[in-house]
Amino acid sequence: MTDIYQICRIAILGAAAALIAGCAVIDGGEKLQAAPATAADASGASPDYVIGPLDQLEIFVWRAEELSTKVTVRPDGRISTPLVEDMVASGKTPTQLASDLETSLKRFVKTPEVTIIVSNFSSTFEQQVRVLGEAQKPVALPYQAGMTVLDVMVAVGGLTEFAAGNRAVLIRGKGADRNSYRLRLDDLLRKGNISANVPMLPGDVVLIPESMF
Repeated sequence: MTDIYQICRIAILGAAAALIAGCAVIDGGEKLQAAPATAADASGASPDYVIGPLDQLEIFVWRAEELSTKVTVRPDGRISTPLVEDMVASGKTPTQLASDLETSLKRFVKTPEVTIIVSNFSSTFEQQVRVLGEAQKPVALPYQAGMTVLDVMVAVGGLTEFAAGNRAVLIRGKGADRNSYRLRLDDLLRKGNISANVPMLPGDVVLIPESMF
């Protein structure tokens, strides 16, 4: 059991090291900038979750229980509900899909009001936040609107005793648009400094290195 744990830990650290190596800035090089204080600073707008194949949806139609249902988005990205067949769901936010369903249901229901909840996520990398390195439970999490680094760290169980939290790095974007930011996880989690809490965006990767001491 110990051997398996060590192998997994080495693999995770190796993946983290590879990602850090792919960044232009690491310790000893150009100083990393602080992560943007708001999602709007980073992207121009606060993003919403985008539905993907195999996501499980709860669809509520107000005052029409017979039309309310639970569905799984098919691999082709479509769903079928009572009175509405083969509607594209993948690539839409829950609000957009609810609006499209309302439009289709107007043929059968007077002023339908639809609410959609994503009850189980099967998101793509572009809709995930990944945590690598010295977290208690390194994992990929489905992005949710309003998610912050504190939410992420709670979900992964916090830092290990070996973590160098204030040397953690946030990697955001792809290719030429990739940027690296310094995170102050020790300040946030161990000192309660809420100024170190920053918003996350879909596709973000958090790398937590091991302390040298």
